[in-house]
Amino acid sequence: MHPAEGLLQQLKPGTGWDQHLAGEFSQPYMRQLAEFLAAEEAAGNVLYPPSARCFNALNSTPLDRVSVVILGQDPYHGPGQAHGLCFSVRPNVPPPPSLVNIFKEIQDDLGIAPPDHGCLQPWAEQGVLLLNSVLTVVQGQAGAHQGKGWETFTDKVIETVNREREGVVFLLWGSYARKKGRHIDRTRHLVLEGPHPSPLSAYRGFFGCKHFSRANEWLSRNGQSPINWALPSRNELIARYQK
Repeated sequence: MHPAEGLLQQLKPGTGWDQHLAGEFSQPYMRQLAEFLAAEEAAGNVLYPPSARCFNALNSTPLDRVSVVILGQDPYHGPGQAHGLCFSVRPNVPPPPSLVNIFKEIQDDLGIAPPDHGCLQPWAEQGVLLLNSVLTVVQGQAGAHQGKGWETFTDKVIETVNREREGVVFLLWGSYARKKGRHIDRTRHLVLEGPHPSPLSAYRGFFGCKHFSRANEWLSRNGQSPINWALPSRNELIARYQK
């Protein structure tokens, strides 16, 4: 079996993504990417997230449920952090600085106190597609898998949402995300842009952007369910996913 076929098997059937993206796995760029990932693993490199979790964003948020898209860039490259959702970390890992700033803005915008963890899985299961542009990285090597083909694949994901869904809110933070979302049809979707929540740029306009309340107002006006941006406690979350 070609590595691309093994990669395709990590995409959960019945999510809608399998139907719309299966053809990508026979494209030359994706076959080369799969061969590259297999070679990385064969060489003993530790990949984050593990290959079985690289499509967690797609598997957690079926296409027909996508109502909000948040675009990130690369997975976290520290041990135990990345689990396939942009900005999110596993429940037992302290929230990184950008995520801390996201929680600060939610508190200012909606009055929701920051949680005691940084796992955004409950958002994904409500319809928030937490999509990184690049879906894997090598431990300790930020950006190691940029330019290997993931960007082309995730462009196809965005194109699919743009084409197949109506009234989606796209949250594009920072110049990289804005460029990634340049082809979104703004007559059919709401695009909210702002600085990246990184400590280096959050004070330039991410704080005070009120993207979370604006997203919910848009969804409500368009007959969709607003997102509950409040997260359960760490203990509740762990209990929920251990069942």
